[in-house]
Amino acid sequence: MTRIFSSLGLVAAALGGVTTATQPQPPSFSTATRTVAVYATVTNPGGRLVPDLTRDDFTIADNGKPQTLTLFSNDVQPITIVVLLDRSSSMQPNFDLEAQGAEAFVRAMGRDDKARIGSFANEIRIDPDDFSADRDALLRIIHHDLQEPGPTPLWNAVDRAIDKLLVLQGRRVVLVFTDGVDRPLNFMNHNKSLKDVTKRAEEHDIMLYAIGLAGDNGMPGRTGDRNGRGAMGPGAIAGLGGRGMGGYSGRQTELEGPDEGLPKIAAATGGGYFELKTPATLASTFARVADELHHQYALGFAPEKLDGKMHDLTVKTSQGELTVRARKRYLASK
Repeated sequence: MTRIFSSLGLVAAALGGVTTATQPQPPSFSTATRTVAVYATVTNPGGRLVPDLTRDDFTIADNGKPQTLTLFSNDVQPITIVVLLDRSSSMQPNFDLEAQGAEAFVRAMGRDDKARIGSFANEIRIDPDDFSADRDALLRIIHHDLQEPGPTPLWNAVDRAIDKLLVLQGRRVVLVFTDGVDRPLNFMNHNKSLKDVTKRAEEHDIMLYAIGLAGDNGMPGRTGDRNGRGAMGPGAIAGLGGRGMGGYSGRQTELEGPDEGLPKIAAATGGGYFELKTPATLASTFARVADELHHQYALGFAPEKLDGKMHDLTVKTSQGELTVRARKRYLASK
């Protein structure tokens, strides 16, 4: 279900801790008046963040109908996040740079942010047991507890991260880094798809950011779909993933980049997608994601109907040259 909050009380309480208070208060669900929370990132034509807009600069439409903003804040907002790192065989030469990128994100965390570090290959690991603000503990996981190379269970890993976030309130985010397409070890139609995880993220208001590493490596084609179902391909055999060589489908070698579902799920959930040409920029990109998350606008409106259906959302600014990223839909849970 979407997060629909009480519109009474302070903005910090209504949006799960929007201000910089060291102890954000949880949202209240005790009254009949509800508020849908929408987080928006605004950039100028050069891609730079625009942090100084006002309430009057924004408009929100619910199923095409303009809504009155009942809540607005552009203060630094705490986040709870799962950082997922690709440990596929093709990533092995860049494991050190991947770790440096994740470290840059952890060091850019705010004092009220909490995180867990995940890695996906032969299995999906998410540590520590609870979300933590202890940077040293998170850095130890990054540098000492990530797994050995394997396949690429991308959407299974995102689904597992969503599981970990569901029990929490506040602003919840998944940040995933990968260099290839989804190719889990188990290819017997028991895996999660892009459609599966997008639906869950939309219904539960979980934002997804993704960083993709492009490259020039070739891989054999396959006859299955984009999610790797229905064909033996790279990642179907233990120890091989990403662009590593797995099975063979008889098609010609083709160039492959990061999974094309990454920008789609990021756009649907109001996150962002960054595709890199070189791993040398990983650290600066991870730090950029942290900066964006700390400079999003928190908007809210009272929905007219709680009909249990998915509603389309449109967020715009009065300055047409600016780009707004926000989630596309919400579930008007009864």
